[in-house]
Amino acid sequence: MLRFPGRHGARIAVQKPASRRYAARLERITPFRVVELLERAKALEAAGREIIHLEVGEPDFPTAEPIVAAAHAALAAGATKYTQALGIPALRERIARDYRERLGVEVGADRVVVTSGASAGLLLLCALLLDPGDELLVTDPGYPCNEVFAWLVNGEPVRVPLSPDRGFALDAADCAARWSARTRGMLVASPANPTGAVLDRATLAALVELARARGGFLILDEIYQGLVFEGGPGYPTGLAVSDDLYVLNSFSKFFGMTGWRLGWMVVPQAAVDGIARLAQNLYISPPSISQYAALAAFEPDAMAVHEARRRAFAGRRDRLVDGLRRLGFRIPLRPPGAFYVYADVSSSGLDATAFCWRLLEEFGVATTPGVDFGSATADTFVRFAFTTSETSIGRALERIADALVAWSAR
Repeated sequence: MLRFPGRHGARIAVQKPASRRYAARLERITPFRVVELLERAKALEAAGREIIHLEVGEPDFPTAEPIVAAAHAALAAGATKYTQALGIPALRERIARDYRERLGVEVGADRVVVTSGASAGLLLLCALLLDPGDELLVTDPGYPCNEVFAWLVNGEPVRVPLSPDRGFALDAADCAARWSARTRGMLVASPANPTGAVLDRATLAALVELARARGGFLILDEIYQGLVFEGGPGYPTGLAVSDDLYVLNSFSKFFGMTGWRLGWMVVPQAAVDGIARLAQNLYISPPSISQYAALAAFEPDAMAVHEARRRAFAGRRDRLVDGLRRLGFRIPLRPPGAFYVYADVSSSGLDATAFCWRLLEEFGVATTPGVDFGSATADTFVRFAFTTSETSIGRALERIADALVAWSAR
């Protein structure tokens, strides 16, 4: 109890506030190691060091000019108001048209949901599909925030380990073995972060069938769809296999619009009303300017830019994979998609976390340790992002070679 002077000298008693209590779920949510590494890298740069960034999952290319021009036009036209919760009709229709023309899949525009980034889409899907205590199967390694979205609705993520010896390939049997009476569904990615693995048509069909047989659901994260280096830029999409799944996508990766915070989903027709109610309450609508800008992302001049960049990423991938292998690192999979190489660095004599920190501090190359992506390969694997130029990748490989020599001499 604290007492302070009041009017006329009287003493006023004020109850001391109790210690603030935060929700227990916060204890389970750890910071990204990559963010800690990035902050340290920026501090080193501010001190005059040159840092080569292979840690951040963000394309280094600027957003294509036709998209930027469309944003300027939308601003000039005053398109700055709330939009429909599910997105402007023109963009939903344009996304559906892209599935038809580029991917060969018929998708009704009424099943397309535009979101405030793919992250908002994951939040909507977890809120729609999971009750407290329900289990959600996620891959290990995998995108770390997948678990967080389940926790936010009091669900329970269950990790499905992927084996390096199988090239991190997911098999429906892996999910079936961990499906319990509390399991409601699966969240898988193709192409995947951090491995770059792509699910083939047979595996997608088997996952759809498993979900159907168990009375559950399948969420398929396709945010790197388009950044595929074998089989064509549009292959594959789970919608070519079944309509009975939830497909998540984004304008961030292939379309280079990370900061615009815009994504989309294709959902079963029966789910649209529930998704709309959740979106209205959670964030009202996706950002208006981003939506009008994204209309230009599918036009031929912008698509030519995206395709040229996809080819550039393929060249970067090969430079990085071949260079790391020459240095003695084991890479179980030459990634067919996304823009990451997931490599076993145990030949360095260091665990993955120590490798990343020492490589940054001593040689100015920033990478991401496997602990960010799960536990199955956390101690030995590191993610290298080829989101920088081939020239920078070449310099990074030289520095890594120098590091290996220096560390072996100690």
